Amino acid sequence: NSRFRGHDAPTDVLAFSDGHGGRAGDLLISVETARRQARRLGHALETEIKILAIHGLLHLLGHDHDRPASAARMARAERRWRRRFALPQGLIERAPSAL
Repeated sequence: NSRFRGHDAPTDVLAFSDGHGGRAGDLLISVETARRQARRLGHALETEIKILAIHGLLHLLGHDHDRPASAARMARAERRWRRRFALPQGLIERAPSAL
């Protein structure tokens, strides 16, 4: 997180867009952070990794919760995919300034 985003704190998922050869890009998920979050939220590590993967994939598809114009669309998309896979609250809803 420090190296790629300039934030000196751990993060749960990073998305790196690619777009070459039909690739969306790469996702890096911190299993340590996911494990802590899963424990704190009372669900399985695998559930947390699925939530993080959805969030990261949405970033690879061009969504961005830091840009107001895109934040609401990303929140709706994240909610829709979580419902489809019967997953609990997602990252955007957990944020202090949730939409």
